[in-house]
Amino acid sequence: MHIAKNEKVNRQELEEFIAPRHSGILVTFRGNGMPQLSPVTMGLCESQIVVSTYPDRAKANNARRNSQVSMCVLSDNFGGAWVQIDGTAEVLDMPDALEGLVDYYRCISGEHPDWDEYREAMHQQDKSLIRISIDRWGPIATGGFPARLASEE
Repeated sequence: MHIAKNEKVNRQELEEFIAPRHSGILVTFRGNGMPQLSPVTMGLCESQIVVSTYPDRAKANNARRNSQVSMCVLSDNFGGAWVQIDGTAEVLDMPDALEGLVDYYRCISGEHPDWDEYREAMHQQDKSLIRISIDRWGPIATGGFPARLASEE
């Protein structure tokens, strides 16, 4: 029987948990206040969560209107540990997004074989970058049965 866990962590432990993970669910808020969820590829760069997007996507428009966002950072294994982060988003469009997109790539994939080619592609695609400053976070959680059920075996 797999027992659910919630581990409170400090900022350094949180960043160590996030750094190798690149899958998340970004929560922004529509104009009517209802949540909008987007599965995203994300990274941790200089203590901020970063997400690549396009300027006309709902997540970018919502974050411009209301900078308060949440991110559920997931493990590669769906049943693995996860954490919810609440933060403040900043949306950068071209040309301001360019060097942040380079950092985003490095945080997730390492060095690109041709940075000039990458930069040109980002310009051509008119990419944007969402940077999220981490304000609060919950415990690192793992799903499973409540501990009280384990003692009933």
